[in-house]
Amino acid sequence: MSIEDLSGGSERPGDVEVQVNGRVRRVGDCSTLVDLVAEITGKALAEDGSPVDGSRLGIAIAVDGAVVPRSRWRSTAVATAQEIEIVTAMQGG
Repeated sequence: MSIEDLSGGSERPGDVEVQVNGRVRRVGDCSTLVDLVAEITGKALAEDGSPVDGSRLGIAIAVDGAVVPRSRWRSTAVATAQEIEIVTAMQGG
């Protein structure tokens, strides 16, 4: 799944709605940024937000306009009405 395909899955009890890159997405009410990134990228992530397979994500996240360092992804809960921007690093000129 690409970062561009951010439509939420089916509705589950307890879900919250957030905006991810301008689109409404439903996530579990106990979700953190690590959970959200894992769901969107389809990669299993370690507690520190790095892929368990050793690959690189090359993404950054801002919540309500403030950049969240990867070291805080696990402790940053996803809450109703947040605006989350996930951007990918691109190589080239």
